[in-house]
Amino acid sequence: MSRPVRWTYAFVDRPAALFERACAFWTAVTDTRPSGLRGERQEFVTLLPEGADACVKVQGVSGGDGGAHLDFAVEDVPGFVEEARGLGAEPAAVHDGWAVLRSPAGHAFCAVPWQGEAVRPPVVAGSRLDQVCLDLPPSAFDAEVAFWTALLPDWPARPGSRPEFHVVEPPAGLPVRILLQRLDDEHTGDGRDGGSGGDGADTAPPSAHLDLACGADVDAVRARHERLGAEFVARHPHWTVLRDPAGGVYCLTGRDAETGGLPRAGS
Repeated sequence: MSRPVRWTYAFVDRPAALFERACAFWTAVTDTRPSGLRGERQEFVTLLPEGADACVKVQGVSGGDGGAHLDFAVEDVPGFVEEARGLGAEPAAVHDGWAVLRSPAGHAFCAVPWQGEAVRPPVVAGSRLDQVCLDLPPSAFDAEVAFWTALLPDWPARPGSRPEFHVVEPPAGLPVRILLQRLDDEHTGDGRDGGSGGDGADTAPPSAHLDLACGADVDAVRARHERLGAEFVARHPHWTVLRDPAGGVYCLTGRDAETGGLPRAGS
């Protein structure tokens, strides 16, 4: 029997040396306040909204450039881990009460205890951080779609608005959804910036990035983020790529900020 996910968190993973910079930026973007530092290296912060439950955290990572990952809050952590492993996930680390796993393509995600979270934060200044996008090489895309669809059977999964996208959408009320993106070649990386992702020699570790839904206000949201310290990277017909002050690439999309779906007719 599947263990239902009760809540989701989007993690902003950034190099430890730039942790404070990342916390300051994403706290401002989401109109939240930071929790106290946690973890063995004081590497975790939760972004606390007013009058709602948190759904975004920041982590300082010791290796690499960071990126993003998902935490799934469940009532039965061992049961969820067992199911994930049965579908092809590999354990990465086991902690007291929670666990880190990797999907078949190597994307990290965590199973954590549900603490009763239920109230989704509101739209902030025309946008909502509501999506983790998993960037996948073509050879891994179909298997990864199958994995997430099987692991989250009560999350509707469907092709996205473009052939290279597949959406795994949470039940109503959960704050973070998943987008799987098939890259143009076998090099994982941020496929939104128009780069090639590598020189063809080696396959890089899997990457993921954050997406915000902005509706028709993408330009206004971009201007606000640039005032807060973000840098423009690229503009595409349906999304704009920015880089935060800690070096992380993320996207502002034209999806509806309330629903997370495509823009409403006439908007």
